[in-house]
Amino acid sequence: MTHYRILSALLLYPEGDLVAALPELEDGLPLPMRARVAPLLAHLAENDMITLQQEYVQTFDRTPSHSLHLFEHIHGESRDRGQAMVDLMEEYKKHGLEMQGDELPDFVPLFLEFLSQLDEEEAGRLLGDAVHVLAFIGRKLAANGSPYAGVFDVLEGLSPVAAEELSEPPIKDMDEALETFGPGADGVEPLLKPQASGPQPINFYPRGTRPAVHQEEAA
Repeated sequence: MTHYRILSALLLYPEGDLVAALPELEDGLPLPMRARVAPLLAHLAENDMITLQQEYVQTFDRTPSHSLHLFEHIHGESRDRGQAMVDLMEEYKKHGLEMQGDELPDFVPLFLEFLSQLDEEEAGRLLGDAVHVLAFIGRKLAANGSPYAGVFDVLEGLSPVAAEELSEPPIKDMDEALETFGPGADGVEPLLKPQASGPQPINFYPRGTRPAVHQEEAA
């Protein structure tokens, strides 16, 4: 589904290729989605690259409530986050997506790229589990007047379930870090390697009021 791939591209760090492709990206979106992301398209088209890049870093890298890493908003740096990372990577592998580079699996643009490769029903199922976090990020962006809020507004509208409020993530406790799973959002802090083995649920929604996404053993 092309719209997920386009939304993914719009959330990436601004580069010349992205700005050059804006007309093509705009044309690839259905009109209702195009209207919601119009402020972001205009923002990207009208500002110089240095300004765009500085604003992106300030918005997503230096403002924790806007983080583009899904599990940061529900697990913080707790032990559960490491397990959730592995479970999501297994979901990717189950559908034939092999990660490249050093980005974490819960990076929103990567997650959306993954959804673009699924059929509508499967994409909707996973989006429905993640929408609570996505809507939380979108509300924070909107409250701060960010044009990026429109992307999350579109995602919330695509979800087959209504977004619910998130509870606060657990207090960061990195003293328990025993092994490095991979770099954190800032490229420094370690994530925890899970102790459990076998298929585990992907905990996009921590309250336990919604069914988790369960993995299946690969044949």
